[in-house]
Amino acid sequence: MHILFLSHYFPPEVNAPASRTYEHCRQWVRDGHEVTVVTCVPNHPRGEVYEGYKNRLFQREQREGISVIRLWTYVTANEGFVKRTLNYISYMTSVMAAIPWLPRADVVISTSPQFFNGLAGYFVSRLKRIPWILEIRDLWPESILVVGAIKNKVIIKMLEYLEYFAYRKADRIVPVTEAFKHYMVGKGIPGAKIEVIKNGVDLGFYKSVEGNNPVIQELGLEGKFVASYFGTHGMAHHLETVLYAAQELRDHKEIVFLLVGDGAERNRLLKMREEMRLDNVIMVGQQPKEKMPYLWALSDVSMVLLKKSQLFKSVIPSKIFESMAMCRAIILGVEGESKQIIESAQAGFCIEPENSSELAARILELYRKPELGSQLGENGRKHVSEYYDRVVLARRYESLMSSLRTVGELVS
Repeated sequence: MHILFLSHYFPPEVNAPASRTYEHCRQWVRDGHEVTVVTCVPNHPRGEVYEGYKNRLFQREQREGISVIRLWTYVTANEGFVKRTLNYISYMTSVMAAIPWLPRADVVISTSPQFFNGLAGYFVSRLKRIPWILEIRDLWPESILVVGAIKNKVIIKMLEYLEYFAYRKADRIVPVTEAFKHYMVGKGIPGAKIEVIKNGVDLGFYKSVEGNNPVIQELGLEGKFVASYFGTHGMAHHLETVLYAAQELRDHKEIVFLLVGDGAERNRLLKMREEMRLDNVIMVGQQPKEKMPYLWALSDVSMVLLKKSQLFKSVIPSKIFESMAMCRAIILGVEGESKQIIESAQAGFCIEPENSSELAARILELYRKPELGSQLGENGRKHVSEYYDRVVLARRYESLMSSLRTVGELVS
């Protein structure tokens, strides 16, 4: 089977959508399939083209057996609604222009957000006359409405129409949470065309670090109890909660807060840290993926946080699976389906979103009870190994694609 996958993000970018796409595609190649990924030049999140790349109209490369086609896009930082929208639309336009030069395939998958990336799959499927699977990793435009990124009612109505159009026209929809499926069914989409395939983790990559961990010395964390946040520093994450918790624990000199990543809110958070004089907060920019196991390994507890919102009850941040794979206790500031996973796994504590005092109290408890943190971490590794192994999830995805190919159906 030849699989055509449209993804705005792909390695060497290191965000969650890039990892999910890459790990699935790599497994499909290992299982004997041909995979072509259509993406853009790596530039996330700063909007700066990575070293060794140029923003050309059309270029090819190979990555672990995956054929990668990179198309020109309007490159901009991951901030500012208008510029980001131009970036997303330019990708969809480039995909449409490149359709005659894309290889023949048996199925096309497009992943959203970004929404226009998802919609690009419709045009490819119609012109190539192949089934279209629409993957939904976040509800869009709902997720950007929650953080106030769009207020124009005309634009909102247009985006909601396009959202429903995509749901109707896709031959199958693959959301990453059960809550997303319920939302779609509530909009009148038949449940039979929706199959939930949650995020997972590469258990071979995220595992115990043997021997000396050089990153501990590099960051000056010898003898420290480290509470870490890894990932995007965006409006949805409300990371000032971490800074206020650090302020409450500033007299506990052995406790350090580590924030690793980049995003639209990072500069504001850096300024807040300086104004609050938080010497117990270390902020490090985005790191290469190969360094991440070492960063997880030096952490005593991981913080997974989102803004308090009804919508985010339907979200499952992918970093919880990485944390569990690395045997790290979790403090989760997210309600809904994510909370159910942590409680079922007995892998950490669940707190009220945006509650810095509760975050500080749980960190202090784990600092005082290291054996509790170890037990929670071991519980998490066991649970993620049983239910969220990326290899198993990729093969479920493969079965879905094979069924579409066999039946040759076009539902819409």
